[in-house]
Amino acid sequence: MKNFKKYGLLLIIATLVAFAAACGNGSSTDENAGDNNEEGTTEETASGSIVVSGSSAMQPLVAAAAEEFMAENPDADIQVNAGGSGTGLSQVSEGSVQIGNSDVFAEEKEGIPADELVDHKVAVVGMTAAVNPNVGIEDISKEDLKKVFTGEIKNWKELGGKDQKITLVNRPDSSGTRATFVKFGLDGETPAEGITEDSSNTVKKIINETDGAIGYLAFSYFTDDSVTPLAIDGVKATDENVQKGDFPIWAYEHSYTKGEADGLAKTFLDYMMSEDVQNGLLKDQGYIPSTKMEVERDAEGKQTKK
Repeated sequence: MKNFKKYGLLLIIATLVAFAAACGNGSSTDENAGDNNEEGTTEETASGSIVVSGSSAMQPLVAAAAEEFMAENPDADIQVNAGGSGTGLSQVSEGSVQIGNSDVFAEEKEGIPADELVDHKVAVVGMTAAVNPNVGIEDISKEDLKKVFTGEIKNWKELGGKDQKITLVNRPDSSGTRATFVKFGLDGETPAEGITEDSSNTVKKIINETDGAIGYLAFSYFTDDSVTPLAIDGVKATDENVQKGDFPIWAYEHSYTKGEADGLAKTFLDYMMSEDVQNGLLKDQGYIPSTKMEVERDAEGKQTKK
């Protein structure tokens, strides 16, 4: 009888131990399954491959963001190509790329089905006239700026500067930078003939090396004193003045998708709008965070307070 009780007690203990072990193993399995599901979700939203094309001005920013994104998501592959705003808009419309970058609204480009595209304004770029440091001026009225670029004013002495002939340095007609400067700096007036260069770096170099030269550049190119950025109507060309709506020459940097973004394209565009990119990488690249703008513009150029 005593042996029976002894064996019975041992059997109960063994059963309890086995039950506890089973519960423990079940908890571990559920936990691991949760980890696996979470990892599976991460892979699903940040894996695969997409192609981004378009604006040459945007390429350094988007390429740098893509590099950082891929470092954090090794199963994702993002190819970033240039080619110009028109190319990006055409290719995303055709469906040959997932994201098309543009310095201008899709509505401003002929032949683009803008109603089929969704606009993601990932950044803002400020631009102003840039002059050779020896011309002797640092501020210009918008009316005089238009007279300079249309050839009505031909010498800097007419504006209180040195007795130097004005040399215009333009971008080609296809340039988004030119389109923005003409629209908001010259109120749509066509610049007179001058030197035409496709690269902003080359424009900066020519202005620096040519007495009396004037061109136009994005704020990100004013990294030294080789050229002088002009204030307009007494308003300095600064990020803060663009954000407040006080400085007139600026544009959105657009990333368009055909229809609503999904998959890796959506994940990457969400990353572009994240605090890390908007307040870190974007500023390092010389752009203005679109999330910090106090004003907004539509495709017609109408500016309103947010």
